[in-house]
Amino acid sequence: MLALALGGFGIGTTEFVTMGLLPDIAQAMNVSEPIAGHAVSAYALGVVIGAPVLAALCARVPRKRLLIALMIAFTVGNAATVVAPNFQTLVAARFVSGLPHGAYFGVASLAAATLAPAGRRAKAIAAVMLGLSAANVVGVPTATWLGQHLGWRDAFLVVALIGITTVAALVRFVPELTGIKTTNPMTELGALRRSQVLLTLAVGAIGFGGMFAVYTYITTTLTDVAGMSLGLVPVVLMLFGLGMVAGNIVGGVLADRGVDRAILLALVAMSVVLAGFVAAAQHPVTAGLGAFLVGATGAALAPALQTRLMDVAADAQTLAAALNHAALNIANAAGAWLGGLVIAAGLGYTAPAAVGAGLAVGGTLLFAVTVWIARRTETPEHTDLYVSVESSE
Repeated sequence: MLALALGGFGIGTTEFVTMGLLPDIAQAMNVSEPIAGHAVSAYALGVVIGAPVLAALCARVPRKRLLIALMIAFTVGNAATVVAPNFQTLVAARFVSGLPHGAYFGVASLAAATLAPAGRRAKAIAAVMLGLSAANVVGVPTATWLGQHLGWRDAFLVVALIGITTVAALVRFVPELTGIKTTNPMTELGALRRSQVLLTLAVGAIGFGGMFAVYTYITTTLTDVAGMSLGLVPVVLMLFGLGMVAGNIVGGVLADRGVDRAILLALVAMSVVLAGFVAAAQHPVTAGLGAFLVGATGAALAPALQTRLMDVAADAQTLAAALNHAALNIANAAGAWLGGLVIAAGLGYTAPAAVGAGLAVGGTLLFAVTVWIARRTETPEHTDLYVSVESSE
């Protein structure tokens, strides 16, 4: 589990550290900061494209071998970022770095669920996702500090070294995963014909957008609204990361007791917290507490969503699990875009939290419809889910 989570730690670090180093990258590459932001978009695009394509095309590859290959590709992409001679090459390297993201988490989550004791699948999946949350506490601040003081390329060099370490750990500690049967591309693509898979992905893409609407503009919100000094912003960002760690753990425990109930609780909690952040952002203390709760409620949703997707996908679990991270990156882009719209409209830096609350409410309503449809149809693709939920209750 630690070997699998280490890969998530590296992926989480490289995904978020670019945002903190945008001014440095822009200056070094002689481009404007908005143009430098294309490096962030390129990574997200790589995730969205790579998740379904790699999960389908590599359906026949033994799972341990696939995990290793995906982490090697991730390492190569980050190494290429370190040596990129110009901005166009940098954007291409970020795209390549993003390609294995979703597929790695999909296969790693499936491996964790397979290796876990009975009744602890979601907790095992949360352990893998914990690496992603921990990256926001340790990996991102450390890599950002290194990038600011030694040069932005050194931050990605650290990520590449994490990738190499993960490859070694996967080879040494992860068993052959013979319990996971390989499929074929057509079987995996069959997940896209299942209404419950598509609806659950939509819940993640909409509901999760609320967290990113706040996180994208958190620095200016803290300094301009809460009146916090710039030096204290990393402390709040660390609180946000600690909230993600706590939420991930709690979310895994709740999902093992009932997947649907855990998703509903997380979405409702996220709606309340984001709405409350509009007022909480006015004071440094409440803003810090609010940031912790935003991270916690957002992260609590992830293990349950991942587990539900694997349940409703039947024999296309790898693709469904990988698509979860494509959906979350869509949420990232949508939340940031909508938050930017209300700021540009002159509504201030608390407005993204209100938008985020609206997205979380939208995700909650869509999930209610999703469960209602599933219970009415009661097709075999839902049977395992409701049996597991009822038995756990």
